[in-house]
Amino acid sequence: MARRTIVWLLLILCSVGLMTTRLLPSSRVPHGILLVANKGDQTLGIIDPARGTQVATVSEGGVTGHEVIASPDGRFAYVPIYGDSGVGKPGTSGSNMIVVDIAARKVVANIDFGHGVRPHCPMFSPKDGLLYVTTEIDNDVTVIDPHARKIVASIPTGHPESHMLAITHDGHYGYTTNVGSGTVSVLDLESRKTIDVISVAPAVQRIALSVDDRLAFTSDQTKPQLAVIDTRTRKVSSWIPLPASGYGTAATPDGKYLVIAMPAASQVAVLNLKTMKVEHTVDVPAAPQEVLIRPDGAAAYVSCDQSHKVAEIRTADWTVARLIDAGLGADGLAWAREK
Repeated sequence: MARRTIVWLLLILCSVGLMTTRLLPSSRVPHGILLVANKGDQTLGIIDPARGTQVATVSEGGVTGHEVIASPDGRFAYVPIYGDSGVGKPGTSGSNMIVVDIAARKVVANIDFGHGVRPHCPMFSPKDGLLYVTTEIDNDVTVIDPHARKIVASIPTGHPESHMLAITHDGHYGYTTNVGSGTVSVLDLESRKTIDVISVAPAVQRIALSVDDRLAFTSDQTKPQLAVIDTRTRKVSSWIPLPASGYGTAATPDGKYLVIAMPAASQVAVLNLKTMKVEHTVDVPAAPQEVLIRPDGAAAYVSCDQSHKVAEIRTADWTVARLIDAGLGADGLAWAREK
């Protein structure tokens, strides 16, 4: 009888353990800080991903920044100050980018573009260590030395509203989405020139690359479909139907999936990159914007603009592990590694 009781107790404990595991956030969180650009609050939010809480905010100086990137050493965050409008719409045009000391939680430098350029998407090149920032009003990408904190060059994109930027893993090429013209400019970052312009759709938005850099992905903003661009031929190779119009995208580190935010549906789609079919949809709070895959691949973070939330999605089973409170208009995301 006692032996039977022990067996039952062990079964109960195992069941509780399994239930608890299902409720826990995705795996063990690697050392790092999650950064979020809170457009409505005009702040940079600093999130402790292990605790799942926004632990601090840094004022952007009264003007809105949409995107953010962390320096490769994890010390600084760079926030281009875009202005008070949307892409292609009337309004103010930001002319600077702030540099935030993440540990000190304060602005430590300002990079002045000299005039209103609506600086938007910042990306570090893994090859030369320079910082590349889309500057829409000038129809180009501005190149910045992050150590000297000075502009060193610019690369014309050939089209207006060059809003988002993706850089290949070898640092050789950059791809900008030119929103209003529905095109993607292909930049040779070494020679600092545009080498091709790819026509995609009447209007496009964000862009991401596959982990092998052979494919680029951008969403048609007039139809619920995703353009797949072959980066070798520099042509749209296929279209993927989506449940709703896509926006921010990011590939998982194992190269198996592309995670796609769909703002109008308040959902995230998970595209299997082998079958090229949507395999999962995940409900998230209203207006998902940007997708960031954690370095260990165990979680996808999705900023939800109208909900003051960042959704943490567990990639093992594609379920929302938890919702993290952020600021008003949560948009751009970045991961800052900790030593």
